[in-house]
Amino acid sequence: MSKLAGESESNLRKAFEEAEKNAPAIIFIDELDAIAPKREKTHGEVERRIVSQLLTLMDGLKQRAHVIVMAATNRPNSIDPALRRFGRFDREVDIGIPDATGRLEILQIHTKNMKLADDVDLEQVANETHGHVGADLAALCSEAALQAIRKKMDLIDLEDETIDAEVMNSLAVTMDDFRWALSQSNPSALRETVVEVPQVTWEDIGGLEDVKRELQELVQYPVEHPDKFLKFGMTPSKGVLFYGPPGCGKTLLAKAIANECQANFISIKGPELLTMWFGESEANVREIFDKARQAAPCVLFFDELDSIAKARGGNIGDGGGAADRVINQILTEMDGMSTKKNVFIIGATNRPDIIDPAILRPGRLDQLIYIPLPDEKSRVAILKANLRKSPVAK
Repeated sequence: MSKLAGESESNLRKAFEEAEKNAPAIIFIDELDAIAPKREKTHGEVERRIVSQLLTLMDGLKQRAHVIVMAATNRPNSIDPALRRFGRFDREVDIGIPDATGRLEILQIHTKNMKLADDVDLEQVANETHGHVGADLAALCSEAALQAIRKKMDLIDLEDETIDAEVMNSLAVTMDDFRWALSQSNPSALRETVVEVPQVTWEDIGGLEDVKRELQELVQYPVEHPDKFLKFGMTPSKGVLFYGPPGCGKTLLAKAIANECQANFISIKGPELLTMWFGESEANVREIFDKARQAAPCVLFFDELDSIAKARGGNIGDGGGAADRVINQILTEMDGMSTKKNVFIIGATNRPDIIDPAILRPGRLDQLIYIPLPDEKSRVAILKANLRKSPVAK
């Protein structure tokens, strides 16, 4: 990129000419979205000219030139669509976030030159790093090693050129160092979204025993025993809808089930997704579901679902149909959510009568659970749960 008129396009032409001279060659463009954004959305004339030049150069490449153009981006929907048609960038490879097996292999690579204590269990670390990519895991290993060094700093003389051999031999990265590094790390792909593993347990929730049992069957068992569901050809539910009076523990139950499954938890209040700009609310919905897939296993909790999923056609004053488009986007994302992705959706509302019926059909939020006002026995259980850590007079 250059501020001078025509220089950016000239640089691009030179790169293609150089590749053709040195064929066979690969041209690799990193962060393609920075130089080739959608032309209708960019305000800069330079970007428009670069996109046009890139299209011309790619169309001008001869099949026998033995030059392949590759590009990388983490924002594919920001790239000008003309670049993604046949004959240009017509092969798209999704390099997803690694699963537990992939994370274990990455951890083994980054720790092969480290001295690890006997208590280090890399498999456990891999299972606790949902949503981490290779760079995050490399940073995690470095942080664990730094923590091991910090603990020995009082034995190291910084003025000496070398570290004493005895101190060097005693240096080893322990499981506690990895736990400390885990407490400091946050997956780079998820930093824009508040993702947490809740600390709420079933003991923190007084009463609602029937609801707890039902949630264990619907969510916990499929996550913990996927092989048994597969063996009997059973498809676990993708989501549930909590409904009932406000303040009866709907959010707390969602957090508790996420904790019991050792899953990440993303909480979204319905109105947070809505904006005044055309198409942006739908983009927000897509982004939230993408984040949930990246954080899998994950419980995605929509609070105040009635604010974004009212029955279609009844939104008075919604001239542009924005509310209907948001519902359509939610339905599309739910239908596209594979059960293998380990993302469970929970909605909460105190107005189930105004929710769009399509949201509640089988394969979406097909399980409705009523969270009632607590009876006397439940109120006693709630008081005990909230006071169990406080000194109470007899």
